[in-house]
Amino acid sequence: MRKVFEIRNSQITQFDAAEGSIMVFVDPDADERRFLVENLKVDEHTLNSALDPDELSRLEYEHDHTAIIYKRPRNYSGGGQLLLKVASVGMFLFKDRLVVVISEDVPLFDTKQFRKVDTLNEVMLKLLSRAIVHFLEHLKVIILIVDEIEGKINTAMENKNLINLFSLEKSLVYYLNAIHTNNVLLSKMKSNAERLGLTAEEQELLEDMIVDNDQCYKQAEIYSNILASLMDARASIVGNNLNALMKRLTIITLGVMVPTFVVSTFSMNVKYPFDADASWPFFMIMALVALSLAGFYMVIKLLRW
Repeated sequence: MRKVFEIRNSQITQFDAAEGSIMVFVDPDADERRFLVENLKVDEHTLNSALDPDELSRLEYEHDHTAIIYKRPRNYSGGGQLLLKVASVGMFLFKDRLVVVISEDVPLFDTKQFRKVDTLNEVMLKLLSRAIVHFLEHLKVIILIVDEIEGKINTAMENKNLINLFSLEKSLVYYLNAIHTNNVLLSKMKSNAERLGLTAEEQELLEDMIVDNDQCYKQAEIYSNILASLMDARASIVGNNLNALMKRLTIITLGVMVPTFVVSTFSMNVKYPFDADASWPFFMIMALVALSLAGFYMVIKLLRW
């Protein structure tokens, strides 16, 4: 799917046209790929890299454009494990055109960052900045989910909660790798600022993005370390909950067995030592049952079960 945008009055506006200064290709089909490769001279390998979630962020120079591959978090669709993944995005910066290739249809210019833009370089930098903010937003959501799961683990013993924690821990590993590769990309862009034609203000924005990305990486690293160190504690809590439950079940079982033993002793298919026509043996047996329960209760208190 192709979307065309233009910069008008410092605003990014979508137009119903075949080409424009900003072109976004969402999961391009065969015809759109052919247009990118044959008409715009985009390298086919780089185009495939822009749609490969396992591709690393990088900066490449072609004869008439600059190719940038960066990472962004994928939108979580729900309905399964809490596994958050990352996606690659390709930006191809020409002299008078910016082409964005992305694998999923997401709003790119809907935040306040794009309320005032004047150049294609600025659009490119703010798309990178939007990815950093997106990672930070996901990290905040992850830590909130972890807190919620912790409370459930303290009261429940379902494997689902532990599996969700493992999935979130795995997600943070993906995020750390993606944020790190973005940091390498931003550092390379900073060292090639003149070649990219960045103005002084755009270079300042790039430096701010590097600082934000470093903070994002450190935050993700802290969350990952905390989650990894607490996984053993969570497993211990589940084990303790199971032990407590088994202890209760054992006490209940013993509590039932003691009076059952007393009653069974006088209910065997043997001759009673009492008068068969008398009624007092029944009440004596019930009294023994009560005494056995009282004795069992005293043993529990004495052993502090």
